[in-house]
Order: sequence, then C-alpha cells, then structure tokens
Amino acid sequence: MEPFAGFGLIAILIVGGVAGWLAGLIVRGYGFGIIGNVIVGIIGAFIGAWLLSKLGIFVGSGWIGAIVGATIGAIVLLLIIGLFRRV
Repeated sequence: MEPFAGFGLIAILIVGGVAGWLAGLIVRGYGFGIIGNVIVGIIGAFIGAWLLSKLGIFVGSGWIGAIVGATIGAIVLLLIIGLFRRV
C-alpha cells in the first residue's frame, strides 16, 4: 500500500502538515513547528501505511484516508520519539 499514491508534492506537504499538527495536538508536548510537523506527518504516513496494512485495517482512500493513516503513524512516531527523549 502506497501512502501517497496519486498525490502531488503540494498535496503530500499538506497531508503531512495536517497529520503532524493533529498528532502534535493528540500527543501533547511534541510540537515541532511547521517544517517539523510536515516531516513528522510524512514519515508518519509511511509508518501508518505499514502498520495498518500489517494489522489488516483499511482507513479509506483519498484525502481523508491519507490524513487518518498519516496521523496514526505520526502519533506512533511521536510516542517513539518521546521514549528516547525521556532516556
């Protein structure tokens, strides 16, 4: 499953930014600014696509599906980052 199949560069940046921002709100205290949120969201999209496919979960297609999957992956990424920050 390709997380950004059919998306252009601008769409990828928008989805990444929204997902990173939402994940930062859900996992409080882990905001990284606009650029950081976009990066967390894009990396989170790949983590989310991998994790959800392994669990057999389909979140949908299009913008909403991409944002939901990327947000789930970004939350996982922020929780992992939080583990290393506390050490």
